Amino acid sequence: MAKILLVEDNEDLANNVRTYLLFEHHSVEHVNDGQRAFEQLRSFEYELVILDWNLPGMDGIDVLKRFRGLGGLTPVLMLTGNDTVEEKERGLDTGADDYLTKPFQMKELAARVRALLRRPASIVSSTVFQAGKISIDTQKYRATLSGEPVNLVPREFQLLEFFMRHPNQVFSAEALLNRVWPSDSEASPEALRTALKRLRKKVDPDGELLRTVHGVGYILESK
Repeated sequence: MAKILLVEDNEDLANNVRTYLLFEHHSVEHVNDGQRAFEQLRSFEYELVILDWNLPGMDGIDVLKRFRGLGGLTPVLMLTGNDTVEEKERGLDTGADDYLTKPFQMKELAARVRALLRRPASIVSSTVFQAGKISIDTQKYRATLSGEPVNLVPREFQLLEFFMRHPNQVFSAEALLNRVWPSDSEASPEALRTALKRLRKKVDPDGELLRTVHGVGYILESK
């Protein structure tokens, strides 16, 4: 499960893409113009951006240039109706990580999304993550503890997946709220503490992995 920003001004296509990715258990936020996309990218963190080339206000290339200019490293999948080599070259040279020509099959989009989401964690080449007795399969949307299935609600699964993608790193409450909760959410540090309490009870009852670093944040320790 990843937090994805979808930037597409064609409402029908955007709804189809969002529905398909939600079915794949991703969290998808949609904006339909370039200026709003840049504001979102400047204010919030995402694990992937699906960015249309032709947008009102500011085109996708300008959004990408400004985002990369600020040091943004989030993977970007460009969408365009133009399949010329020159346009592909321009998009990739600007900082896009992949390129998909319209019209496209949703299965191909999903495959490109999975590939890009694997890139930041270069040591991970599958959809299965393991930490101690905890295991998750993001493709099958399944979590187990000592081999036994664990029933997690979507937010708990997304939180656990984020920790397991970034083991042995401390994240502040603000960072976790920005990375895991929707950007328009009014979630508070208390909501995070509640979610962590439920998650620990289900997957780490002995407190061996999910730990609080007092005054700093939270960490999943995995050897």
